[in-house]
Amino acid sequence: MSFILLGILNAQAAGGAVVVEGGTVTESGGYKYHTFTSSGTLTVSGGSIELEYLVVAGGGSSGRGWSAGAQADGVGGGGAGGYLNGTRTVEDSLNTITIGGGGNNSAGSTSSGITISTTGGGQGGYSVAIGYGGAPGGSGGGDAAGTDSFNTGVSGQGNAGGGADYPFAGGGGGKGAAGSKGINAGAGAGGAGGQWVNSSYYAGGGGGGTASGGNGGGGNGGNDTLGTNGTANTGGGGGGFHDSGDNINTSQNSNGGSGIVIVRYAI
Repeated sequence: MSFILLGILNAQAAGGAVVVEGGTVTESGGYKYHTFTSSGTLTVSGGSIELEYLVVAGGGSSGRGWSAGAQADGVGGGGAGGYLNGTRTVEDSLNTITIGGGGNNSAGSTSSGITISTTGGGQGGYSVAIGYGGAPGGSGGGDAAGTDSFNTGVSGQGNAGGGADYPFAGGGGGKGAAGSKGINAGAGAGGAGGQWVNSSYYAGGGGGGTASGGNGGGGNGGNDTLGTNGTANTGGGGGGFHDSGDNINTSQNSNGGSGIVIVRYAI
């Protein structure tokens, strides 16, 4: 599993004495950013500070293929990792930051930090030969061809994956929108990601088989081949693919992207 955690801190230091340490530190537009692409510790010393955060969990993988003779069917796109942002006051503390991994034939993993936690993205549905729908998660995975399940997202963190009519699969949900349903006209697109203050998108859903993923790291659906993995440190869902039934097996799927945490404060 993979999990994306993004925490952004917008810090207003009391008396200018507060020191924030940890992660990769950059400065832009009057703010200092602390970015965590792997687990670590955020240290606050010298008093209290108001932090602006973004926490993104790992994205879910796509469904997996199933060799079924000449039968062709779509595999659902992975749901994006849960996404939360806001502000929080932190005072003199060591804060464990956990970055969720992207799913590998599984849901994504949780990201957490400064008492904020997000849920990993749901896995996409397996092909109709197995008939599994997409799973719930931070955002839900897209359904496989011919299934229509309760692949919901966590309220405030993401959206549901798309349903599916045979033979096309649904797209995984994203922070900004639900995944589209796979219908006769083609597979469902992954839901759009959420745009944070740095103008970057995070937590986009993976496209269903033969469709495109959402912006923000969602994988793109392929045609009779593996879809694209979700982009690392965005929480994107893995892209679905179209299983022709003759060259795809149960071990194949597209991985979700890992999570991220970013913190920023005014300087």
